[in-house]
Amino acid sequence: MRTLDARALGVEGVARAVTRPPSQVPAEVVRVVADIVAAVRARGDAALLELSARLDRFAPPSAAGLAIAPAELAAAEREIEPAVRAALAYAAERIERYHAAALPKSWRLKDEHGSVLGQEVRALDRVGIYVPGGRAAYPSTVLMTAIPARVAGVREIVLVTPPGPDGRVPAAVLAAARVAGVTEAWRLGGAQAVAALAYGTATIRRVDKIVGPGNVYVALAKTRVFGDVGIDMVAGPSEVVVVADRDADPAWVAADLLAQAEHDPMARALLITDAADLLPRVEEALTAQLEALPRRAIAAQALADNGAFVLVTDLEAAIDVANRLAPEHLELLVKVPAALLPRVRHAGAVFLGAHTPEVVGDYVAGPNHVLPTAGTARFASPLGTEDFVKRSSVIEYSPSGLAAALPHLAALARVEGLEGHRRAAEARAGEAHG
Repeated sequence: MRTLDARALGVEGVARAVTRPPSQVPAEVVRVVADIVAAVRARGDAALLELSARLDRFAPPSAAGLAIAPAELAAAEREIEPAVRAALAYAAERIERYHAAALPKSWRLKDEHGSVLGQEVRALDRVGIYVPGGRAAYPSTVLMTAIPARVAGVREIVLVTPPGPDGRVPAAVLAAARVAGVTEAWRLGGAQAVAALAYGTATIRRVDKIVGPGNVYVALAKTRVFGDVGIDMVAGPSEVVVVADRDADPAWVAADLLAQAEHDPMARALLITDAADLLPRVEEALTAQLEALPRRAIAAQALADNGAFVLVTDLEAAIDVANRLAPEHLELLVKVPAALLPRVRHAGAVFLGAHTPEVVGDYVAGPNHVLPTAGTARFASPLGTEDFVKRSSVIEYSPSGLAAALPHLAALARVEGLEGHRRAAEARAGEAHG
């Protein structure tokens, strides 16, 4: 991996060196996604069947054949290994406990006039969760997307995931759907699945919001349907920034960098440290561990193309660099991580201490692993129960409260030239004063 010296380059220099150029999606891909979304919106089930046959290589005789029956979910739960079943249950309990604690609440307050102000929190009625598939199975993503929705009170949770050519979906994914409380499931992937969820067909009813990661076709489709339905975020390649001091174990640092790099050749793994002597030891550990890694070709490419060692003057400077990058995952692999946490302003998830590898967040810790990427942690948050509810303001004025507000309301209405606004309030003035 290349080494960048922040002492010479400065924070902005490091950021320029590691920041990817704005992604240029080929015009052909944009056109294909637009055509798929338009076809599903216009022709519904007929388009879904054509696209499923062409893109997923699965061709049921009717759209009903895209459905995954509840009996299949139950059978899958029995089919998986006991250890996997236990792992799903363990992760699900922790995810539910964490997200229940974060559930937004309705509230009220009363002002000095006895007027009542507040908000009501209501769950969305029906949400869609997209779970990638095809070459890999991601039961953890099922848990991370469906459980917060269920905890929030969503009544209908609709899973879509691409099948194999035989129409099969990995048993672990289906078992996770049953554990998580999915109420409806479809063997359907890609932009066509997003369009079906957004606009509905004769067979698949539309949803209120679509969440979950996916490839570029899925991401583009989500941006295209946004406004007709809600979406969570548009996630890019995964990334980790490890901040380590001289006491950090180089083998542990290397393992954490590789755990991120093995995701994808586009994954980003950075080590920021004030200990120059740590770098060659981590480099040596990376070389040794890569040799034994099944996905070593992918990890090696990710490290070569998107990895870096960043040398800083001190740990405070390390956090300055991390804040500028606003990473998806930030590890504070230092002796006293709690001392640095108050300085962290921008990160999707923060992992404190030597015994908190990022991978616990991927699977079992409880907080969500659907996180903002590519610097969007500057303004975006992890997926959570907040994403599955909406808020309504509640206002109940007392007569004296309206009387006190009237002159101020009238002044603002005059400034804005909205005479009807003033009159609507003044029509009640006698009662308010009485």
